[in-house]
Amino acid sequence: MTTYTITGPETLNVTATLPASKSISNRALIMRALSRCNLELKNISDCDDTDVVLKALETMPEVIDIMAAGTAMRFLTAFLCATNNGSHTITGTERMRHRPIQPLVDALRHLGADIEYACEEGFPPLRINGKRLAGGPIEMAGNVSSQYVSALLMIGPVMEHGLELRLTGSITSRPYIDLTLWMMREFGADADWSSVDTITVMPKPYDRHTSYYIENDWSAASYWYEMVALSRQPDAEVRLEGLMDGSKQGDSSVRYIFSLLGIRTIFKEKKAGKPTVVTLKKSGHRVPKLEYDFTGQPDLAQTVVVTCVMMGVPFHFTGLHTLKIKETDRIEALKRELRKLGYVINDVDGKELVWNGERCEPEAMAAIDTYDDHRMALSFAPVCMKQEVRINNPHVVSKSYPGFWEELSKAQFLVKS
Repeated sequence: MTTYTITGPETLNVTATLPASKSISNRALIMRALSRCNLELKNISDCDDTDVVLKALETMPEVIDIMAAGTAMRFLTAFLCATNNGSHTITGTERMRHRPIQPLVDALRHLGADIEYACEEGFPPLRINGKRLAGGPIEMAGNVSSQYVSALLMIGPVMEHGLELRLTGSITSRPYIDLTLWMMREFGADADWSSVDTITVMPKPYDRHTSYYIENDWSAASYWYEMVALSRQPDAEVRLEGLMDGSKQGDSSVRYIFSLLGIRTIFKEKKAGKPTVVTLKKSGHRVPKLEYDFTGQPDLAQTVVVTCVMMGVPFHFTGLHTLKIKETDRIEALKRELRKLGYVINDVDGKELVWNGERCEPEAMAAIDTYDDHRMALSFAPVCMKQEVRINNPHVVSKSYPGFWEELSKAQFLVKS
């Protein structure tokens, strides 16, 4: 097993390269495939999660292995059900075969899909016979993964009667649903909220023939926010390119969250032919305790949890119920790995995380385990701004940010294997 030892630089003043958004890339690939127009996608992500979608759509093998890509599993499942691309089995890693998918399968069956479980009921792998679906009205719990919702929405335009999707109860990760709807309209679909809990997608095909530019990833930017926050240097500065002011990405809320932790976000006015530059600097002001509901942005939770404990900022975070079904059980992983660093955080019913400043004896030379979860490696690496940190299986970052370690090295971080 590979382990990296990371030491932070004396000064932090760097222009860092971010990956393209995999959330936008994966949606754009599905919509392009459904439109049957070979339009150019500019600045597409080169991460593992996007690569498996791209290869699947290009080659359409009988068995599609999406490895650990949860987005790919949900989006491709719906895509295969709603298109005449023959019969396929879609599968993934051992962890993926234990991540629930029943709400999506039940919904697709209701809409007319020919889909069955190849092994365990409720979980991948799935056997699918593609065909045009009838569509129509359907209900789904709103507190399940937003990827189920987005997967259904994206196939709405190609279904005979379109889609009327009513979400019951509280709605999780609504910004990701709004991102999907916005992109669908960018690709020529007629889709929007028709009431407070219902989305209507008309049976109007996608119709875009011009190229589509993919914004860089706000989720990836969060780790640079963390580095500035944890830097001992008052004038630490990081510059990031390719992020949009007013972005539709749900994780762009990282700007607000880190403003509470003393980080300013400064947009430089865009000049013709030049990418937008976002500069991160310290403001010198932070809250004494942070309370936040992560229902809309659960993927930022690990970054903010690690940042707070390393800054000594107590917290109470809610809206974390989906963390237990991610690449790993992120609630338990955070508790276990932070204890290695000497911090004791507690959960409430697996849905909330609380830290009141409690400490324990740190484990000398203990390495942070990543559990095949890219965000564990990415969120713990900035700890090096405070102390040397060791990360097991660091290459897991390829799932979303394949150039991360190279970017640290260019910024004068010492990364040793």
